[in-house]
Amino acid sequence: MADEDNKKKKVNYASAWQEAKILIWNYRWRLALGGVLMILSRLAGLVLPASSKYLIDEVIGKQHYELLKWIALAVGISTLVQALTSFALTQILGIAAQRAITEMRKRVQTQIERLPISFFDSTQSGQLISRIMNDAEGIRNLVGTGLVQLAGSIVTAAISICVLFYINWRLTSVTLLVLAAFGGVLAYAFNKLRPIFRERNVINAEVTGRLGESLGGIRIVKAYTAEKREELTFARGAHKLLRNVAKSMTGVSAVTAFSSLIIGAISVVMILVGGNSVITGVMTIGDLFMYIFFTGLMAFPIVELTSIGTQITDALAGLDRIREILGKPTEDDKDETRQSLPNIEGRITFEDVYFEYEANTPVLRGISFDSHAGTTTALVGSSGSGKSTILSLVLNFIQPSKGRILVDGKDLQTIKLRDYRRFLGVVLQDDFLFDGTILENVRFSNPQASLAEIKEVCRIAYCDEFIEKFEKGYETIVGERGVKLSGGQRQRLAIARALLADPKILILDEATSSLDSESEQMIQGGLDTLRKGRTTFVIAHRLSTIRSADKILVVESGQIVESGTHNELLVLNGRYRQLYDKQYQFEKNLFINPGEDFTPDAPKIEKEKKVSTSLPRL
Repeated sequence: MADEDNKKKKVNYASAWQEAKILIWNYRWRLALGGVLMILSRLAGLVLPASSKYLIDEVIGKQHYELLKWIALAVGISTLVQALTSFALTQILGIAAQRAITEMRKRVQTQIERLPISFFDSTQSGQLISRIMNDAEGIRNLVGTGLVQLAGSIVTAAISICVLFYINWRLTSVTLLVLAAFGGVLAYAFNKLRPIFRERNVINAEVTGRLGESLGGIRIVKAYTAEKREELTFARGAHKLLRNVAKSMTGVSAVTAFSSLIIGAISVVMILVGGNSVITGVMTIGDLFMYIFFTGLMAFPIVELTSIGTQITDALAGLDRIREILGKPTEDDKDETRQSLPNIEGRITFEDVYFEYEANTPVLRGISFDSHAGTTTALVGSSGSGKSTILSLVLNFIQPSKGRILVDGKDLQTIKLRDYRRFLGVVLQDDFLFDGTILENVRFSNPQASLAEIKEVCRIAYCDEFIEKFEKGYETIVGERGVKLSGGQRQRLAIARALLADPKILILDEATSSLDSESEQMIQGGLDTLRKGRTTFVIAHRLSTIRSADKILVVESGQIVESGTHNELLVLNGRYRQLYDKQYQFEKNLFINPGEDFTPDAPKIEKEKKVSTSLPRL
């Protein structure tokens, strides 16, 4: 539905023009110089058609051959001026346009990076990439040669009209009537083409976004033999884009064809009226040739407006989309009114917190707890109970719809977000790695860290045992999203990255979910060391890994149903005891008593366990 609304939304040209004015003002001196050069170029272009009269009437007709060399010299100089001004325009305006495009891309990327997480949850990454890369391209037609060409075309047309009226005002009046009809059709065509160009960018962003998802999840696509389905999905999007392009091409080609008819009509008028004027002696043959040339100089800029007008329309549509992004409030905007946070102890308190992703559908209801600085709080419960949502609130990725979250007694909503996040370390379920080296990925959380510090955290996170086996060691490229590493290896690097941040508050959301039992036991000691002196929040799929937590919160249906230590919760004999007994019995059947219910699968699972311990590369 959101996509449909986006497609139907009209371009706000008033808003887009505000952004265009800022761009034009920033490059006003270059545009002014470009305008002067463009006028010089267009004036130089008038020499050749003007010389035709003198060549025919004076040199050929009256045999004033001494004028030939001067005419040739004038044409040669004008051609040189046109060549030099053309080169200068490329250097002054062309490069300026590319610089403006680069600056706009940087500006939009900076804005998008600082938008709240909720924005990314509801927007395709492909659409955002299109906003950054494609929408900015249209700027070239505003601060590049497009706008200046438009001005140059108007100047050329104006001078040509004056010359034509001077030569034959009757013939010029008829010609202008024909061109006026063309101008009306042109205005109508622009009105119809504008929404088509806007829709094209929306469709292109959708297709690009879906294609990026398909290629990023290629292993899932192949695992479920979904290549054909993805092919059909892409084909539908590509054909939708094709229909849009075909529609716009039809419109543009119709305007172009109509312009050809206009040129033909003008030619007919010139042959009839101009030819009759030569016969009656009102015009000389040189006048007629000069008139034909200047008619072309008048008509060509008007036809050129079709192309330039379309480009500027497209540029304004792009600026409208960019301005829409730039107008969204960022996290930094909210920080301006908040108080600084130079340091924290790390105490986190939830006071009657409610949260809902959709109106009237609460995910959390009345969550209250107090995690003292330096303690570990574990969250357990069924899938979808709200555990990860609580961690997102601690990270301030989302904000409560009701209630308060306090940091050292201060409301999190009154603290500068960038200050607060400086004290966070995170290992999420999606252990994202960038397409770079192991060294770059671990250092991402602390760019100033030394190699010795990186090696130390990798040792604690039990990464060194596989890093040292790689030929390039820490310079090994991990591939997009870390695809060249196993799941366990990626997760251990994510843990090392969090260690390097030396956080006051540590978030471990299924931090060891991709590790086998042996690796988890080896790394648990490192995690225990890491947790000392830090406020830690843990979600773990194996309850055995959170026994040492200072507090365990049992979350069900968005509420905390039990709270206490491991032993206290077992004595309660409630929901935690049910979860613990169920998992203990499962592990017992799986690994300790393979002769019971799970006998057929036990050898297979034991084999998988041994294989996973070796952490093979994918």
